Amino acid sequence: MDQAQSLTPTITFDDFLKVDIRVGRITAAEPFPQARKPAYKLTIDFGSEIGTKRSSAQITVNHAMEELVGTLVLAVVNFPPRQIGPFMSEVLTLGVPDANGDVMLIRPDKDVPVGGRLY
Repeated sequence: MDQAQSLTPTITFDDFLKVDIRVGRITAAEPFPQARKPAYKLTIDFGSEIGTKRSSAQITVNHAMEELVGTLVLAVVNFPPRQIGPFMSEVLTLGVPDANGDVMLIRPDKDVPVGGRLY
């Protein structure tokens, strides 16, 4: 197993419950030329409880910007905002590496309501 795939320390179920992962729908995607690695700036709607949040996502290899609007994604919504160059990223959009290590978004395979929590 390489280092990126090694197991992390065991956590409790209560630890898992602290991570709030929700479904959101991308409402806008734009280039982020100031990012160190190629990325997009995403605007994601998480429904009335959470609202609209912004995220920087390094997904340019596997996802065309013009195809992202309307896409459902999963994101961690309870991390503190993070400054990425001139952009404030408010949520962590989740993905997994493809065979080349490039990010593939994690998405529900059917239409589900925005704001739904992963469990």
